[in-house]
Amino acid sequence: MATTLFHSTNGQSPPVNLREALLAGQAPDRGLYFPQQFPRLTPGEIAAFAKLPYHEIAFRVLSKFTEDIIPRTDLAAMCHSAYNFPVPLEIIHVRVFLMRLDQGPTASFKDFAAQMMARMFGKFLREDNQQVTILTATSGDTGAAVAHAFHNIPGVRVIVLFPLAEVSESQRKLMTSLTGNVRTVAIDGKFDDCQAMVKQAFADPALKHIPLSSANSINIGRLLPQSVYFFYAASRVAQAGEPVVFSIPSGNFGDMMGCVVAKQMGLPVKKIIASVNDNDAFPKFLASGNYQKISPSRNSLSNAMNVGHPSNLARLVAVYGGQMDETGKINRMPDLVAMRRDIFSTSISDERTVTGVREFWNNFQLLLEPHGSVAWQGFQDWSAAEPLGNSPAVIVETANPAKFPEEVEKVVGWAPDVPTNMLASLKLPEAFDRLGADYETFRAYLLQRHAAT
Repeated sequence: MATTLFHSTNGQSPPVNLREALLAGQAPDRGLYFPQQFPRLTPGEIAAFAKLPYHEIAFRVLSKFTEDIIPRTDLAAMCHSAYNFPVPLEIIHVRVFLMRLDQGPTASFKDFAAQMMARMFGKFLREDNQQVTILTATSGDTGAAVAHAFHNIPGVRVIVLFPLAEVSESQRKLMTSLTGNVRTVAIDGKFDDCQAMVKQAFADPALKHIPLSSANSINIGRLLPQSVYFFYAASRVAQAGEPVVFSIPSGNFGDMMGCVVAKQMGLPVKKIIASVNDNDAFPKFLASGNYQKISPSRNSLSNAMNVGHPSNLARLVAVYGGQMDETGKINRMPDLVAMRRDIFSTSISDERTVTGVREFWNNFQLLLEPHGSVAWQGFQDWSAAEPLGNSPAVIVETANPAKFPEEVEKVVGWAPDVPTNMLASLKLPEAFDRLGADYETFRAYLLQRHAAT
């Protein structure tokens, strides 16, 4: 099988293999790496997943991208060690299920990608005897997942930027309680400011002597592992070849793009529901064909989705034949007819988010947090517009409700149990730096940190 090559969505950088794309993070032309051609899984290969554990499905999916890069025995061992936690699928009613992606080390779906990326980075850096500084912007869960996954990985330094006023206490402490090779920086601004500063650093000639990479969903290494749980869910809820509806809470659109990757690889998908909060640039674009990013982004209860311009839209536009640059300018329109056929998107207000948590508990005795509630309400909107029929549907819950104890307790009257791994972090002392939302200060910070190592 030929090695999968990855090209930049901006089209001005040469194609690279997965190893090169992973270590670089962002393409030199500021675009995002994406497969030139998707490897395909046959219907028979996908049908076989029904009898396989999660780590084996991960191996079979990811091996399509790692030929000639990671020996199969090494990849199998990496998947086995990375995915040693359950992936519950709870029945809501009839053929509608809730997939909880909150059982990993930091109780977030981000663990699925971060754990695999850390193993790949560690392997490549050992082989090359190199070091790298990973810059990551987080709106809630990415920072903690990346910090934990890369903590004490030789050859890796991690710097995480987060908007000080827009993350919950538990989200913050899961990353600010780590020391060693991990440093967290609170920005007096919004997530979009953090993300813009990280992107600017990658393209800054003054930082060329610092080997930088990213573990945000701008890194293709995030999307590929996130495609796996869509294959896993389908293998548990659908008959062989039966298409599935997925409703996915969407902020920077990395999780939703994991589902798009799975679909491009051959997974039968009836509809992808991209459920957003008040940051509704994408549903408006899908409806009108006019893209206007939201600046500044709007604060919502589902804080990890407070993204005014989702980076991964550039990849989505590319899948449908268009071209969007890193600023959100569309230079070539995608096939909107095809995009609308495959994807439904809707904006869920905070009021409806709260209602979703309350009604989900009252009706099904299952607990959601704000992001999962956005996905549930998005599924309700789609169901009102299109008939589900007998198709199976999966609602994606991306974080443990214990990460939002105050919000959940206000709605249902009691605070959710805190997972053991979160309890330990909440009791540890915090340490983080604090900067304003201007790039020049951040550049000086990076130069100072590099000089000190």
